[in-house]
Amino acid sequence: GFHIGYGNFSFKKPMRMQMECDYQTVEMNFIFSGKILIADGQSSLYSETMPNQHNIFYINSFQGHSHWHATKGMLTFVVKIVPELFLKYLPIHDARFNAFREKIERGETCVFSPYNYRITQAMQWIIRDIITCQRTGFFKRMFLENKVAELLILQLEQMSDKAEPMLVNLNSGLVDKMMVVKEFIETHDLELYSLSDLAKVAETNECTLKKAFKQMFGTTVFGYYNQLKMAEAKTLLIDGGISVTQVAKRLGYKNPQHFTKAFKRAYGHVPSKWIYKTWGTNKK
Repeated sequence: GFHIGYGNFSFKKPMRMQMECDYQTVEMNFIFSGKILIADGQSSLYSETMPNQHNIFYINSFQGHSHWHATKGMLTFVVKIVPELFLKYLPIHDARFNAFREKIERGETCVFSPYNYRITQAMQWIIRDIITCQRTGFFKRMFLENKVAELLILQLEQMSDKAEPMLVNLNSGLVDKMMVVKEFIETHDLELYSLSDLAKVAETNECTLKKAFKQMFGTTVFGYYNQLKMAEAKTLLIDGGISVTQVAKRLGYKNPQHFTKAFKRAYGHVPSKWIYKTWGTNKK
């Protein structure tokens, strides 16, 4: 009942493409870099998705066009779900979800929200698990079904009435600079760099960097770095077969207790709770 697709590509210049779809589908759409503008010639659908944003679309016999801007690379991830399956997951007793449900039942092509939402670190980690899955056959299918459901839960929770959509008022040049900083954080040990150093990497000033980065990613520069470290720690604890002390050392913590406190702040549990338990043993 679902189809997963992802791409990593770029264009020499912005491209306009005609698009047609003669079936119904619900799309969980994630854009990590690049920009896509979609317009349907038969309905009022119009959506512009910028880096680190996601939304949910309902498509029914789509005929329109899209503009793709990805001169420095575009990373996309999409899950297409048959409407009947998606509606089983859609919450009730919520005005915005009910409005989306009614449009789907009427067969009206639409997007859940006119504003996009931030892709959280938790979403990124699930998507990474999906893309890098090495299982095969039945176990792969079971793994992917559960991961898609987990990803959809995170989307719907963020889209609930209590959550605010992402309002991006950054120009495209500043968006590109924040993506440069994000990629730098993901490939360097940030403890060796200051905010001033990162501002130079982005060719901007510290004040602009702090404000724009938080607006785009929902956290501070060093908060994002810490999220990456904690996510890596969880993976090492579950799959790496190493102790808490070894994980702390690998992540640069001289004192394992400091790592334990940081991990508990991030996940609400001490790291030993995440260690894989084999029959008769519990690695600590």
